[in-house]
Amino acid sequence: MASKTPIKILFFGDIVGKIGRKALAQILPRLKKEFKPDLILANGENLAHGSGFTKKTVEEVLALGVDLLTSGNHFSKKEFKELVTDNDYKILRPANYPPSVPGVGYKILKVKGKKVIIINLIGRVFFRENFDCPFRKFDELKNSLKLNKNDIIIVDFHSEATSEKVSLGWYLDGQVSAVLGTHTHVPTCDLRILTEKTAYVSDLGMVGARDGVIGVAKEGPLQGFLQQLPGQFTIPEKGWAVINAVFLAINPKNGKAEKISRVDRMLEIK
Repeated sequence: MASKTPIKILFFGDIVGKIGRKALAQILPRLKKEFKPDLILANGENLAHGSGFTKKTVEEVLALGVDLLTSGNHFSKKEFKELVTDNDYKILRPANYPPSVPGVGYKILKVKGKKVIIINLIGRVFFRENFDCPFRKFDELKNSLKLNKNDIIIVDFHSEATSEKVSLGWYLDGQVSAVLGTHTHVPTCDLRILTEKTAYVSDLGMVGARDGVIGVAKEGPLQGFLQQLPGQFTIPEKGWAVINAVFLAINPKNGKAEKISRVDRMLEIK
């Protein structure tokens, strides 16, 4: 029997490198006590030194209690195909990649007796790749999975442009429980519940090094901007880390969002 109490979800922004994984390991026990989440989700495309993910890094994060990982446009590691096609590793790739790309873009979980569908989509604006339309891809999934407006559906929209994110939010308003932006590593304060009770935020932010450029040591990006030459991008392993996430409360009967709030913490990794 499905629960009558809200389904509580914690969704973390992009986890960047070892410092991000360590920060999550330290903060998650506290957040579990504070929020008592029924489901913990995170974007894992930057787990392995800021670019892609490996078996070791995925296993490390899942062992902390994360139930499912989404991703985006970083698949540089050779283990990518194995991980996205093995259900044990619980990591998605965006659904609107070409059909021949390994993996799937959605997962159906059971939480407190209720079906919860996680969908991973990627934007098209400012990406060099030519992805399928995320709007049409959702419509395809809605039809093939026979989704209805009472289902609990959480969408990770991995997109660069805020205009594209906001537009998808309005397009899916009333069709899904939440549209949560990832990719930029910069947390936004525009979270709200839209007209038809879909929770929305343009970007969750990241779990990574604070004193750099979106999780990367500042020297490499600065060289690129100042000299127009490629700089070496490195991920700090020590120092202050930010932990950005949102907390959701979803009505299990109708799939509508009852609450969305930011969860932003900071701690020092030594």
